[in-house]
Amino acid sequence: MNNNKIKPEDKGAENGKPAENGTSSAETGGQNAANGPTTKFNAGQWIKANPKYAAIAGGVTAGVVVTVIIVAVVVAVTGKGGDVGLGNGVYNYTEVLHKSILFYEAQRSGALPPTNRIPWRGDSLLNDAGDNGEDLSGGWFDAGDHIKVSYTIAYSVSILAWGYLEFRDAYDAAGETQHLLDSLKWGSDFLMKAHTDTNEFYVQIGAKDTDHKYWGRPEEMNMTRPAYKVNDTVPGSDVVGASSGALAAVSIAFQDYDTVYAERLLNESKSLFEFADTYRGFFRAALPDGKGIYTEGDRYADDIAWAAIWLYKATNENIYLNKTVEEYGNMIGGRAWAFAWGQYDPGVHLLLYNLTGDDTYHKRVTKYIDEWLPGGKVPRTPKGLVFRFYWGSLRYPATTAFLALVAAENGMNPEDYRAFAKRQLGYILGDTGRSFVVGFGKNPPTSPHHRGSSCPDPPSKCAWNVFSDSAPNAQTLYGALVGGPDENDVYVDDRSDYYKNEVTIDYNAGFQSALAGLLHLKTTDQLP
Repeated sequence: MNNNKIKPEDKGAENGKPAENGTSSAETGGQNAANGPTTKFNAGQWIKANPKYAAIAGGVTAGVVVTVIIVAVVVAVTGKGGDVGLGNGVYNYTEVLHKSILFYEAQRSGALPPTNRIPWRGDSLLNDAGDNGEDLSGGWFDAGDHIKVSYTIAYSVSILAWGYLEFRDAYDAAGETQHLLDSLKWGSDFLMKAHTDTNEFYVQIGAKDTDHKYWGRPEEMNMTRPAYKVNDTVPGSDVVGASSGALAAVSIAFQDYDTVYAERLLNESKSLFEFADTYRGFFRAALPDGKGIYTEGDRYADDIAWAAIWLYKATNENIYLNKTVEEYGNMIGGRAWAFAWGQYDPGVHLLLYNLTGDDTYHKRVTKYIDEWLPGGKVPRTPKGLVFRFYWGSLRYPATTAFLALVAAENGMNPEDYRAFAKRQLGYILGDTGRSFVVGFGKNPPTSPHHRGSSCPDPPSKCAWNVFSDSAPNAQTLYGALVGGPDENDVYVDDRSDYYKNEVTIDYNAGFQSALAGLLHLKTTDQLP
């Protein structure tokens, strides 16, 4: 029995949808794109004739635009992925980073800005509201469904912000800094909206049982969407603490760009921290049976420690460092099962080591990461993926790869940790002959378990008949990391199999930050 806080089977689960039980065999072994003839083309004329690709490429630096255009052209003309492995596991990390940010833009709920770059998305669910009419529009849809979960929004914002703070040179080199900041702000703005009173915080919008019976566009969703909250009588230290940490981390990211916004984030973070620390409990108590997701946690000390350590980094006030050390004693004593939305322990240990240099935390970090290296206790697939769990198998090695890259920056086994991260990201990007990132590389997934991208352009209807169709998704969900293969490297590109094909905001968070770490190494000539 592992002493973990995560209950993976509740993670992104789609239980309660009769039409989605089991795995369809309609699409076996992945889908090989048709190999068309090699054709000469004029890139400028092609982009004019394909405005969707122009929208995808928009807003990046000139060099990146050229890269993205060329990749898009190769895909369209030959049916082959544009940037496959270069023979040594090196990929165009700039392109994947760009597309991962686009995934978060595709997950946006609420009123979209004029800068929206996802041509098949529009305003949605503008009436999401609290008990007293508080505006709860905005935020990100959690996964392939349309529920909004503050816990995973907070986790994703935290990890994306940490990745930026560690590897901002990578975002600068890719021309993606502003897009990343926009992404962080989108998630953070929702978390601040959800904090509707000093000791009141909304944790979920939408109910699992009703949401998961709907297959269609979010823009056309008109069902009742309940909003669930925690307060001083039904507290939620886990989600409130995680959200405090997220806002503190983002406040640091904005200090060089918008000091007013950074101060607002910090004040909200402090208030949420006091709420989480004073009124202790789990947010699952606020969710009736059958309504909630991500509710199986059995500890919240790591969430409070996560908030405290980011507040220390943002304020340099010792009260927060002392609180982190205090909560460290309440966290799990053994090795963490994973670094994920339900278990911040390894991240807290690494940040504590970075701030204190204490060998106690150094040992905790290396013991965790070393288990994921060759010869460690975490098993591997025949082709080399570190395999922690069958549901969303790629998220765990991707996020641990990010942690390993940050640890390497702190002088911990840099050669081994960087090589590990590069190999695991290489598996995801195409080392085995296929990519697991939608819209990137060789033979990428085409049928992710994602309602919006499965729908054809209006006025064509979109319902469960689209879910059951064996054709690829009508829209390309660029940059989305799918769940991944099983323990034998078997992967079927089938949207009905949400274990392998659902996409979520938390999957991409660690993946994107690991990409930034590899791009940092590449731009500084340190890539293994």
